[in-house]
Amino acid sequence: MTTGTLVLFVGPPGSGKGTLKAFVRAQFPEAVFPMSWTTRPQRPGEIDGDTYHFVGGDAFKRAAEAGEFFEWVSLDGGRLYGTPKSQYIPPLEAGKLVIREVEPQGVHSLKALLSAYPIKTIFIDPGTWDDLAKRIIARAPISAEELESRRLRYEREMHFKNEADFVIENPDGGLEAAKHNIVDVLKSLAK
Repeated sequence: MTTGTLVLFVGPPGSGKGTLKAFVRAQFPEAVFPMSWTTRPQRPGEIDGDTYHFVGGDAFKRAAEAGEFFEWVSLDGGRLYGTPKSQYIPPLEAGKLVIREVEPQGVHSLKALLSAYPIKTIFIDPGTWDDLAKRIIARAPISAEELESRRLRYEREMHFKNEADFVIENPDGGLEAAKHNIVDVLKSLAK
């Protein structure tokens, strides 16, 4: 039986994970992109059911208590993020490339829960904190407290770079090179 590969995009908020995932989605139409649940507010232009399923805290907690998530985390002031189990196993068993954005702690959970399947991690390196802070501020309004929370998270999550199977550099001005490099990595994994 041929099994698919789970590819996990990891990187600090604002590193370009979502932008690269959207690009990859167009390049690999046969790949599966599991949708996360989140309690964070919907941003302008986001569509419920595309990248996230936006839910209230009570609905999220009921699903978590029922064991419906492989992994879930509380980040950035108590906002909850999780991924339903049902979106992984069937496509992996069908031999698909399954691509998912995930937090570093989620990588370890998914590797333990899906140890029967090949799993590869791609770390998206956004460059320096100063450059990343400019990108975060330009993306959406953010309070000084939340920006500081993101800085601390950036410092923690940059340590995961050494654990990743692949690193894609995505500093300011480097998006086109990052797109090219991530396609090359995914083509090698889809074989």
